[in-house]
Amino acid sequence: MSHIEKVQQWLAKKNFDIAYISDYKNIAYFTGFESDPIERTLALFIFPNHEPFIFAPALEVESVKEAGWKYPVYGYLDHENPYALIKSHIEKITHDPEKWAIEKGNLTVERYEAIKAQYPNANFVGDLTPLIQKEKLIKTPEEIQKLEVAGKWADFAFQVGFNALKQGRTEQDIVAEIQYALMKKGIMHMSFDTIIQSGANAADPHGAPKQDLLKPNEMVLFDLGVVYQGYISDATRTVAFGKISDKAKEIYDVCLEAQLTAQAAVKPGIKASELDKIARNIIDKAGYGKYFIHRLGHGMGQSEHEFPSIMEGNDMELEPGMCFSIEPGIYIPGFAGVRIEDCVHVTENGCEPFTHTSKELKEIPLD
Repeated sequence: MSHIEKVQQWLAKKNFDIAYISDYKNIAYFTGFESDPIERTLALFIFPNHEPFIFAPALEVESVKEAGWKYPVYGYLDHENPYALIKSHIEKITHDPEKWAIEKGNLTVERYEAIKAQYPNANFVGDLTPLIQKEKLIKTPEEIQKLEVAGKWADFAFQVGFNALKQGRTEQDIVAEIQYALMKKGIMHMSFDTIIQSGANAADPHGAPKQDLLKPNEMVLFDLGVVYQGYISDATRTVAFGKISDKAKEIYDVCLEAQLTAQAAVKPGIKASELDKIARNIIDKAGYGKYFIHRLGHGMGQSEHEFPSIMEGNDMELEPGMCFSIEPGIYIPGFAGVRIEDCVHVTENGCEPFTHTSKELKEIPLD
């Protein structure tokens, strides 16, 4: 059964007339066509007993067809009212649908009001977000293969970045060298803005690379990933640039123990909350618990933050095919930050990581 057929079955069971999918990542998941429409309207409409259609900017219509979409696709010009046109296409299939299912986690108020203006008596009561999250939760072998290739390119990026660490260079210099090397290999998009942080800068978990010169005898944090055929990689390594202090080595060793222990514990049936606790207990016992300030991990696939969260309070049991990150971190303001991360997929008796760059502390010489 296809992804769209599963939605159709759900609509029929729930007695909904129509599903409106607005998240371009989810549209790609269901249709094979991916494009961020930015301010323009891109939508997928699914019906319980009729064929679906895509509604797209006119400049994307041919690309939709080229992506292999076998159902109708309708376009609109910039000066036209997209929602009035959407109504005209829906009316070819069903007159005045009353019960709608939408992605409550994505549909903006502006677009909700625009479609509501066309259907003032409609009830937008169905939430597609949990259904889609569940559908995307277990990756197919084809999806896992794409994630593995994306992971190999992340490993390549790490090696480029490690080799680029030189005195007199800035964090932003290293980012530029990594992304240029990937582009020369045909990898044109990163999963997210590459993070390179040196010394105390790494104590800000989501801080941006700066024009600061790399700090000798400090740790440098690399957090990066690439996009391959619509699927991403996401991994973090922290290395020593020169000789680091015993204190820095200590927090690295604690973080590494937490990451390796949690990753080794992954297996079908263990709860997401239990994994988080395994890593957190190690960091707590070492006295750094207050510096581990985020969840252990997040789901991944088409984007770097998907369902589920690997955290306290989430008692979901892991199943084969689930993909997520394991990324404990210790962030001491004014001193240093360490994070070590692999994304993994659950197997029948454990897990396999998508990235394989060594996690043992790597010392990069200053010269």
